[in-house]
Amino acid sequence: MTVTREFVAPAESAGERLDVFLARQMPDWSRSQIQRLIRQGLVTVDAAPARKAGEVVEQGAHIEVQAERQEMRATPEDLPLDVVYEDANLLVVNKAAGMVVHVGAGVKSGTLVNALLHHVRTLSGAGGEFRPGIVHRLDKMTSGLVIVAKTDAAHRRLSQQFKSREVHKTYVALVHGRVESQSGQMTQPVGRDPVRRTRMKAGGIAARDALTRYRVVRRFPHFTLVEAEPQTGRTHQIRVHWASAGHPVVGDLTYGAPAKLRVGGREEATLPRTFLHAAKLAFAHPLTGEALTFVAPLPAELAEFLQRIEGYDH
Repeated sequence: MTVTREFVAPAESAGERLDVFLARQMPDWSRSQIQRLIRQGLVTVDAAPARKAGEVVEQGAHIEVQAERQEMRATPEDLPLDVVYEDANLLVVNKAAGMVVHVGAGVKSGTLVNALLHHVRTLSGAGGEFRPGIVHRLDKMTSGLVIVAKTDAAHRRLSQQFKSREVHKTYVALVHGRVESQSGQMTQPVGRDPVRRTRMKAGGIAARDALTRYRVVRRFPHFTLVEAEPQTGRTHQIRVHWASAGHPVVGDLTYGAPAKLRVGGREEATLPRTFLHAAKLAFAHPLTGEALTFVAPLPAELAEFLQRIEGYDH
């Protein structure tokens, strides 16, 4: 039986190849199978047949796939969930580091989506069976605020706000080294790393414009605490920008942060997560237009790390 799979491309997928994007959304399909579907005209982007497997996905694009088999669905799981706000249309959740946002290749359970389905049962279907309700996402080892849509109408309007850059996000990050400027911006385009395809890179494959504004909150002898506001939504954007500036985020071994730190005159392992936290979200309610702002305090493990280096970083 032919079934229709529908996806709305999130900000972090903008600039990806269409077949790469779909392979992540449909992990039980191989990339070659997806390419065949595209050649057969069974994939549409914004209601027009996809031209080729390598065409670039744009943020907010509506993608439909006509497939011949049913795929697995995310299932409810009773997992801890920190709900910051909830109404009939949406939730705002404070995600813990270590939790993957949605089911995908090699990840069948333990995700934010699994927890959400247990909590609310019904979420927007606009993101597809693997991503119900998910308008945007955070990396596994990044903590903080995530918006979740309960209805398709809320999902569409929130996606449009992301596409129009009307959602304001503030992250707190601790980076290696001393950032000299009190404030500034980083503008390197971000694309796929040609060697390590799970990574992104400044100026990588199909690089797209990226802008991150920042301000220094506090300086330590070997670290700098910053607030970063991404104005675009490229995958791993903040992590890539700081790494390319020579100041990788603490704990981010993927982008060059050291595995060992000198704290209090002794060497010890770095944080088991990235020191990156989505601390603030501001957006308009998708149905009422009311201005909403939410703040999530720094998780205990990050606050404790700051206390540790405050007295002993030398």
